[in-house]
Amino acid sequence: MYAHAKALLPNLIAIRRHLHQWPELSFQEYETSAFVAKQLHDLGVPHDIEVARTGVVGYVGKGDGPTLALRADMDALPILEENDVPYRSRREGVMHACGHDAHTTMLLGAAMLLKGVEDQLPGRVKLIFQPAEEIIGGDGYSGAKLMVEEGVVDDVDAIIGIHVDPTLVVGTVGVRPGPMMAAADRIEIDILGKKAHGAYAYLGADAIVLAAQVILAAQTIISRRIPAVQEGVITFGEIHGGVRDNIISDRVHLTGTVRSFDPAIRDQIEKELEEVVSIVQKMGGNYRYHYARGNPPVINDGQLTGFLARMAKQVLGPDQVVEAAKTAGAEDFSWYMKRTRGTFMRVGVKHPDWPEVRPLHTPIFDIDERALAVGAAVIAQSAIRWLQEYDPDRWPRVTSLE
Repeated sequence: MYAHAKALLPNLIAIRRHLHQWPELSFQEYETSAFVAKQLHDLGVPHDIEVARTGVVGYVGKGDGPTLALRADMDALPILEENDVPYRSRREGVMHACGHDAHTTMLLGAAMLLKGVEDQLPGRVKLIFQPAEEIIGGDGYSGAKLMVEEGVVDDVDAIIGIHVDPTLVVGTVGVRPGPMMAAADRIEIDILGKKAHGAYAYLGADAIVLAAQVILAAQTIISRRIPAVQEGVITFGEIHGGVRDNIISDRVHLTGTVRSFDPAIRDQIEKELEEVVSIVQKMGGNYRYHYARGNPPVINDGQLTGFLARMAKQVLGPDQVVEAAKTAGAEDFSWYMKRTRGTFMRVGVKHPDWPEVRPLHTPIFDIDERALAVGAAVIAQSAIRWLQEYDPDRWPRVTSLE
């Protein structure tokens, strides 16, 4: 399988470079989805368009057996690219700085490989080209959440996702059973006080002082209220308040993010954070509090992750599969995992000669394009063998992991 994928590499590089030059932001992937649909059409792969607004879903194999889904995301970021390369973004201020062009290319490569053995598949592979991983829109939807609500994974027995990893050298992949990425929630708080002259502070309720108390007290939730073996972080990224140096502020606006891995700890942090904010009422102030849940944590199915590791070792060799790092970053792939068993694989994209990592979400992010064949081969091999080895007693259908 890997040899076949390597033979496709010139074509895959051309596809990735086209996508990299013409990035599109979340839920605006019109040209990208049309390009993907054209590639699938040319391969003879049936597909649906305008899924979750700008997504594409392709189908390889028979619909009367088990179904495995493979997912790639397609959107880019509002970042001005600094790389001086021939395939540099041609859209000013928009860049594939998270590798979604590579993910899309890897899934198209897998489609090419799977189409060649379609008659050997005792089931179906669903190819999910998802929009809008990078945002949660004003309506509360990211691309994955919308895909789930539209029923894309209702008939799926398992799903595998991929993401490039600039810390891993090309030719390696990372897998990890259990918690891998964090839930990401947003907090928005208004601390309400009472204005007064700065010389007569006792006549007012200083919202800045009240906000300081809240910010400091909130950190004790992590350090003193959750078990030391659990993990979480509360970050206040914005604080706005005050109008003049000698006026007691009557309002401070705070926004921040909360990261956690365990659903029960997530519930606890949400509850206790409001209790912390409410202390301002005992100090002469008041508050408005809004806690918005974002993407759930990515918690990989242990059985499926073990299978994926076995397939990756068959394709790449046993020394090329490593334990992926656990990170407080978030991924909306987690929405699929609330409906079916799933696992998320990291694909190494660091060139061995690069002296430093080129981090995700930066203007200098880039990949060693040989990784395109790696990702395509591993997920294609996994799909083939999973369908061939499928046993309903071993892989019982999961309809909800709420």
